[in-house]
Amino acid sequence: MEEPTQRLLELRGVSKSFERKRVLSDLDLAIERGETVAILGPSGSGKSVLLRLVMGLARPDAGRILFAGVDIATLSEDALRPLRARMAMLFQGGALFDSLTVAENVAYPLRVQGALAEAAIGARVADRLAMVGLPETGGMMPADLSGGMKKRVALARAIAGEPELILYDEPTTGLDPMSARRINDLIRSIQRRLRVTSIVVTHDVPSALRVADRIAILGDGRIETIVASDAFSSSPLPSVRAFSQGVGAP
Repeated sequence: MEEPTQRLLELRGVSKSFERKRVLSDLDLAIERGETVAILGPSGSGKSVLLRLVMGLARPDAGRILFAGVDIATLSEDALRPLRARMAMLFQGGALFDSLTVAENVAYPLRVQGALAEAAIGARVADRLAMVGLPETGGMMPADLSGGMKKRVALARAIAGEPELILYDEPTTGLDPMSARRINDLIRSIQRRLRVTSIVVTHDVPSALRVADRIAILGDGRIETIVASDAFSSSPLPSVRAFSQGVGAP
């Protein structure tokens, strides 16, 4: 039975190693329903590993990962599947299928779920492409798109299935400043419009400040601190100041 809680996601004492390298160590993190939390950390700090654990694509060596009160770390693949359908991930490279059109890419998770008729899928695809500002691109191929457009199509695909939780893995990496700003604005507007919960993994402090309600610092395998985004730049904490010094307004 699901525990009644305002927390959609909670990680308790999560540890993960690969071979002999400890990546996450006794990590704790709680995320409320409807909020966006950005996780900052240097390359190799375990940010992407954390997302894979939340999606159930990897299993922790120790600890609990509670999604809507259910410990997904203990579930079989079959039991995990319906919970994973309530999540979506925007991968760093977009991960579009090159052989499918834009519309087919966005429709793909809907067809896998098999819950909607084709007419409803077409309407959902059109709505999601319009939501990310690409209403006329359904017949195009990924090769015809710019980097920023690919990210927006990938975002349309991520929200096609109406997820409760969206995980963003370095969503602005490789984008020019204008495209990065557009992605950040979309992350924020989608959170408000669809009332989703979001985790944004990034090393880009201005992006984190723009999209997040709270910002967590990941270091030495655990969350060192977490602060409200509007208090981030003025925080006296050394772990925060290491990121915030020299960063202007987003």
